Amino acid sequence: MVGNRVLTTLLVAAVASVALLPFASLSPNRLVSGQPVMLWQALAGWQFATLALIGILLLVAALAGPLPRRIALWLSLGATLPLLALDLQALGAYAHRALAEASPAARVSQGATFWILLFVSALIAIDALQRLRLGPSGRALYGVAALAVIGVCFSGELLSPLSIMREFANQRDNFIDQLVRHLLLVAGALLPALLIGLPLGLLANRRARLRNGLFSVLNVFQTLPSIAVFGLLIAPLSALGRAVPWLGELGVSGIGVAPAIIALVLYSLLPIVRNTYSGLAGVSTGALEAARGMGMTPRQILWRVEIPLALPVILSGLRIVTVQAIGLVVVAALIGAGGFGAFIFQGLGQYAIDLVLLGAIPTIVLAVIADFALQILVSLSRPSGTR
Repeated sequence: MVGNRVLTTLLVAAVASVALLPFASLSPNRLVSGQPVMLWQALAGWQFATLALIGILLLVAALAGPLPRRIALWLSLGATLPLLALDLQALGAYAHRALAEASPAARVSQGATFWILLFVSALIAIDALQRLRLGPSGRALYGVAALAVIGVCFSGELLSPLSIMREFANQRDNFIDQLVRHLLLVAGALLPALLIGLPLGLLANRRARLRNGLFSVLNVFQTLPSIAVFGLLIAPLSALGRAVPWLGELGVSGIGVAPAIIALVLYSLLPIVRNTYSGLAGVSTGALEAARGMGMTPRQILWRVEIPLALPVILSGLRIVTVQAIGLVVVAALIGAGGFGAFIFQGLGQYAIDLVLLGAIPTIVLAVIADFALQILVSLSRPSGTR
């Protein structure tokens, strides 16, 4: 009966959330916990009918008999965009109706069912894309379509009554500043990590005696808690900034950008070094012997044979590091580095959950976009016939 167990499991999770968990919450103000609102209370008649139709189509795609496997996968992939659009549209429409009858201080926030439907649609799409084995262009096209749906929902007044959007309106200029700061911190960590990690990976491949010691040291950095690393850097960087005035003028101190970037670089080294080593070690001896037989020098072999063949593995390491750095920058806000973590910790201090989400959701979105883009780069870097 069941043709796609992943899709069936996700449908069961979605139905359970609709039956048991709230879709939204209506609270009298910014700080007070809201009253839960179930999905059937929030949706209009046509919205509920549309949701039921999408559910039936996904159920048909999950069953083994009615449709050929590939058509069922295309059906499930095609149903995710309407599900995403309906989830956003229903929440925005309910917020407009609810706040029209409430006090000006009232807030409408997202409930658990809203998030579950959002994640279910994303997971259904990911599963379908993997099973269909679409190339980079197909995945990119779907990603653009999903971003277009989200962009249309956010571009107008549909979602403006939501509590998180009202927080954004109050913090608009600061939000842009923190976005730029977050991206600069990630870039400021990745560039030195690549400049240090790629040569170290090459060294590990060329010098077997140094390999175990190098990876042991990098493993130590990777296992240290991020907050502990930030704390350990405060005293030496403060002393260094006082001892060398020109470094202090550049911003080297115990708090701020300098310790954040140093800690992020330390955390980024192991994945880059290990993947660089693994990629170079995975180059076949036949390819190397053929290059030597053609009269290539060791430098030519490195740049024309080894690095192109190892590039997918190296980019996979960069993908891991990028997503990791985007998340760790949030913690760096504790030492005054800025970024979206500033909203998260400010919201925790004020017990304002929507301010927390204003920092958390963009961080997740940045990580997902970076992961998706680097996945496409990894696919494009693979030799023809191996994608």
